[in-house]
Amino acid sequence: MRPGAFERLNPPWAPATDIIRSGSLQDGSNVKLSTPIMGLKARWEVEHFGFIQNKQFCDRQLKGPFSSWTHRHLFHSENASACTLEDIIECAPYGGKLGELAAGWYIKSELKRVFDYRHRILRHDIELHQQSSGKRRLRVAVSGASGLVGSNLCALLESGGHSVARLVRKRSSQIAGEIAWDPRRGAVEEKKLEGLDAVVHLAGENLAGKRWTPAFKEQLRSSRVDGTNLIASSLARLSNPPRRFICASAIGFYGDRQDEILSEESEAGAGFLPELAKEWEGAATPHVPTVNLRIGVVISPLGGALKKMLLPFLLGLGGPIGHGRQWVSWIALDDLLAAIYFLLYCDLTGPVNAVSPQPVRNLNFSQSLASVVKRPCIFPLPAAVARLAFGEMASETLLASSRVLPNRLQAAGFRFSFPQIEKALRHVLGR
Repeated sequence: MRPGAFERLNPPWAPATDIIRSGSLQDGSNVKLSTPIMGLKARWEVEHFGFIQNKQFCDRQLKGPFSSWTHRHLFHSENASACTLEDIIECAPYGGKLGELAAGWYIKSELKRVFDYRHRILRHDIELHQQSSGKRRLRVAVSGASGLVGSNLCALLESGGHSVARLVRKRSSQIAGEIAWDPRRGAVEEKKLEGLDAVVHLAGENLAGKRWTPAFKEQLRSSRVDGTNLIASSLARLSNPPRRFICASAIGFYGDRQDEILSEESEAGAGFLPELAKEWEGAATPHVPTVNLRIGVVISPLGGALKKMLLPFLLGLGGPIGHGRQWVSWIALDDLLAAIYFLLYCDLTGPVNAVSPQPVRNLNFSQSLASVVKRPCIFPLPAAVARLAFGEMASETLLASSRVLPNRLQAAGFRFSFPQIEKALRHVLGR
């Protein structure tokens, strides 16, 4: 019934979009959404019925891709600390017996993928929320709340009963739960930051958004450094500032280091990305106690590197980049969200590497992805072609080697749910 719960259960390989809710889960409330089915966008409208507090709620299709659809969500109490969720679905495709023969196998296969994922992520999130059981719920502001990490973080926090204020790019906002800010004008609604427990700053221009021209590199710098300085300096002026400021950074801080094992104690590397990361982190630390979250390659088909790689691999055209020996330090999206959640209650400050404890070489990453989608891995992207296509960005991202470990997170007691690359890929791709 909480905000964010449905978004957390949304399968990332085929996410529902354009979600409009009327009411909560009580009888007569409904949900409208669009969802991809066999590559086509299908519009659904379902109505809730049969609501019994803490026992069940049910959905029936009013309009949609099925001839009929009824879904019962049943919650069975096992003991004081556990329950069982049972999903019972009765559905029929259009076309009667012919439709069942043609599409029945596909429907059953996809439902299994979706509900395996939903049960897995529900258990993951409940276990995560239980770690803060007995502690007070937090009030957290999030910048970059519409991005890949930010939108999922907001959903996770809200589903755990926390309050989220989204920083939105406008001059002012009268909408509850929004804080207006305009980094270009150097303006933010400071009064709305008073009394918060934490600020999570994730906003920044996409590094892979364009070729790295001098103008775009300045845009990258400004979006990170100026935006971070604006928020941090605003927090420093508050009479009752948040006790936690978690600011996104990147493992680009370390640069291309070949086989060297890197921790938070390692020095910065050389190049545009290390210089940018140093300036980015420096924009926050003079003002307030800060966690500089050095994030690795985030694994999700909704964005980042995996989204770009997925289609070529599905077409059987995937392979390693360059010689493939460069190290890739990555993190599953759900582990990144869990790490941020963990840091909201933890006293760590300074640099924290948000990466899996098991970095892999680019070749192994490519082979794992090919294995998960059941395709060959035989078409490498030559380094010269990567540099020709992407310029400086290719040298500092695609071809660079960073073997980074999450020493401080693990020493503080954080546990990864998806430390192996193949397990992480199977999770987010429903395979």
